[in-house]
Amino acid sequence: MEQGANRGIKRRDAMALIGMGAAAAGMPGMSAAARAPVPAATPERTAGGARWLATVAGRPWQGRALPALGAVSADPFAVGATVRLDAPRQTIAGFGGAFSEKGWQALMALPPARRSEALAALFGDDGCGFNHCRTPIGANDISRGWYSYDETPGDYDLAHFTIANDRDTLIPFIQAAQRLRPDLKVWASPWSPPTWMKQGGHYAQAPAWPGQPSNGITPAQLGQEGRDSFRLDDRTLAAYARYFRRYVEEYAKAGIRIDTVMPQNEFNSAQPFPSCCWTPEGLARFIPFLAREMDKVGTRVFFGTLERGNIDLFDRVMAHPDAAAAIKGIGVQWAGKDALGPLRERYPALELWGSEQECGVGTNDWRYARYGWQTIKRYFEHGATVWTYWNMAMPQGGMSGWGWPQNSLVEVDTNAGTFRLGEDYWLVRHLSAHVRPGARLVPVESFLGYVDQLAFRNPDGSLVLVASNAVAQPSTVTYRIGDKTLALPLEPDSLNTVIVPADRLA
Repeated sequence: MEQGANRGIKRRDAMALIGMGAAAAGMPGMSAAARAPVPAATPERTAGGARWLATVAGRPWQGRALPALGAVSADPFAVGATVRLDAPRQTIAGFGGAFSEKGWQALMALPPARRSEALAALFGDDGCGFNHCRTPIGANDISRGWYSYDETPGDYDLAHFTIANDRDTLIPFIQAAQRLRPDLKVWASPWSPPTWMKQGGHYAQAPAWPGQPSNGITPAQLGQEGRDSFRLDDRTLAAYARYFRRYVEEYAKAGIRIDTVMPQNEFNSAQPFPSCCWTPEGLARFIPFLAREMDKVGTRVFFGTLERGNIDLFDRVMAHPDAAAAIKGIGVQWAGKDALGPLRERYPALELWGSEQECGVGTNDWRYARYGWQTIKRYFEHGATVWTYWNMAMPQGGMSGWGWPQNSLVEVDTNAGTFRLGEDYWLVRHLSAHVRPGARLVPVESFLGYVDQLAFRNPDGSLVLVASNAVAQPSTVTYRIGDKTLALPLEPDSLNTVIVPADRLA
């Protein structure tokens, strides 16, 4: 996360209630506020397999009867927006969130049956269906505390390397997800290398925030944006690259394949929690070392994560041929979204991932879900192929280990042993539940101002249209889809997903 403005085995049985919306159906473990009933007159699935699901604040995942597709009118002003089935864009790899130690601790506070329901809500076929998730290499700000896999000073041979810490939390969390989603892809990045590999010898880069306990950092150990905190001699760079390889190998022994790594989370940000500042030139020196080790284990190297809206930071890395040849994609988060346009224009061959949804301040409210929708939309419109939420689960209050309250998809009352699916959960599910890996983004064009939607064409030919009505009054938008039209009456302040099977589009 970034401080301030810069900032298979299918559990269909456990998900029976989620099929019509877990909160709406009164799923065990849900708060009363999320149990609004689904009107019987508005089925979730209509004739021919078409579906329409709508969410407004406090009433998620409501089934609606989808209007029949009609003929195209001769009046050009009768169509609000045109879904360009003939002009597909990038291929979508998937959706997911971040595994964390505190997230697993929260889930473990639930009775086993409710924990299964929460996991199924995230990974099950009748939940979000997450298939593409993130995990930290060592400690991050949602860890139980600071640790790395080798804190023995000068251990260049990594004789003391161990992932023992992760066997209590991160590994069982990922394995639980794999039981529901055997095709799960996992990518990873560190927040800080072992302290002995850093110039200042401390896991953090900044003092604790006001009101928080001291992290013990001294003025001589502080990091600074634009300066390398990592020791850039070849011996240390090579050891750190082997550190990544040992991590990938040890996780593989636990049955977890790490598909992709990024060298550093938010490499510009000096934080009071685990962090490490790098210059673009420092990363350009490290990436070839990293790529050589990752080639040995079949793991890709992406650049990231970029948390600044300055494309020059990436250009300076790509100016080094060995680093540029190793980079297969780029992860972007927080203010990095301001660089999305130039990134897509200058580097069209690189995969572009939304690597972290902004975490909010623990309110888990509809206003922030609304902001999240606009952020997700921005990423996909600029060519993103992956979207990654941040905390999949947190205890109520959602406090990080270093004093930042956090939003999450699943909010756990650890005292009562219950959980609530937050507003962000329904936002993400409106996309992830129906947009399949291999789907293509389909542009939607409008000259009448109807620009608040995303459309995708699944591999089976079905169309997924996610449409927002952000205003406080009903709005009917007529979409042209091929040689048919769909007039969609949208509730005020609503988010809607429409699924039209391929045979209805023929």
